[in-house]
Parts: sequence; structure tokens; C-alpha cells
Amino acid sequence: MQTKNDMLIVEDLTLLMMDDKSGAIAGAGTLYYTLGGAVLVELGLGGHTRADENDQGLNGVKVHAVAGRAPSDPLLRAARTKVGERVRGVQTLLIEIGTGMRETVLDRLVERGMLRQETKKTLGLFRATSTTVADTEYKKALVEKVRAVLIDGVEPDARTAALVGLLSASGTLPTLHRFIPWSGKVCKRAKELEQSSWGAEAVNAAVMRTVAAVSAGTVVAATS
Repeated sequence: MQTKNDMLIVEDLTLLMMDDKSGAIAGAGTLYYTLGGAVLVELGLGGHTRADENDQGLNGVKVHAVAGRAPSDPLLRAARTKVGERVRGVQTLLIEIGTGMRETVLDRLVERGMLRQETKKTLGLFRATSTTVADTEYKKALVEKVRAVLIDGVEPDARTAALVGLLSASGTLPTLHRFIPWSGKVCKRAKELEQSSWGAEAVNAAVMRTVAAVSAGTVVAATS
């Protein structure tokens, strides 16, 4: 059984992006980019992958698998195997790794006891499953780490820096405004951490590209 001690960045990030009561996840429309990015960032921090900053194409920097011991976690191990299939741009990998990641991560968090899932019948006929945060103390500790970096100026460890960078890149950091008051200073610090991570930067580029495409589609629909 998985424990709290071996939580992945992608799991912590999902908890931070999730509303405690409704279970809604911020940035749901581009979530696969964000979760894929979190996995790639963790592989990079663990020395399992590397980005070639001197080799960039239309799909961003090229990502290589690093030979050596495979990650012990099955989710990371599967992602590293995918990276190792062939060298390609980070934007492509965000989609390939992030697609379907939401369900995988939620199942893991339920198994860990971090989330609670309940299935109820509506109108006595239709079954609906709700997901809510079960371990609010763990999430509160995560938020405090992020707050300390953005508000109090604490120098983050690599993991916390990655979380902040990914929250910034996904555009979901302002949803934590009740605990971390949004300001220009907070935005600037978060953006600095985002830009120090090739994985987080790739997420930002992918999200912004999607937003632009959706906006363009909306304009076309409105004028046709």
C-alpha cells in the first residue's frame, strides 16, 4: 500500500489544485499538460531524464531518458519508459504522459487516504461519485510550504520550488488566494520559479497555446 512518505509531486500538485469540499480541480481544461509536466519535472529532479536546452524544435526542448536505475514508483517508471522510446519535444511528452493521468492520480490519492470517494444515487436511479479531500492537515501543510516561499521569502527546496513553478505555469495559483493573498510580488516570485524549470515552462507554453486556440474558436463562432 502506498504511504504519505512517498508522495509524488504530481499528487501534491493535484491536492493543491483541488477544492476541499467540491472536489473540483482548478485548470481542468488543460490538466493533462500540468500533470504531465509534474511527472516530467520529478523525473528530471531524480536524474532519470534530461532536457537538451541546445536542441529545440516546434515542440520545445528535446527530452532524453538517462541510463541507469529505473524509478521505483510504477507511475514514474512507466513515464520514464515512454520518454526512452524515442527522443521528442517536451510539448509532445506533456500530452503523451499527461493523458489519463488525472484518473491514475486520483485513484492513488484515494488509496493513500488523502481523498475520499462516495457514490450516491440521485433520483433513486443515477449513480454519481463525489471526490473530496480527506486529509486536510496534509494539504494544509503543503499550502504552508508554498506560502512560506511566496509570502515569507523562504528559500524553497527543489520539490517545493517545482510545486510553485507548476502552479504558476498552470495559471491556478490565484485559486489559493484565501491562504496566499494574490499580489504582484507573489506573481513575480512564482514566475521566477516557473522559469527556472524547463518542465514548468513547457506547461505554461502548452496552457497558453490551448487558451489562445479556445479564444480564437470562440471568436470564430461568435462572428460566423
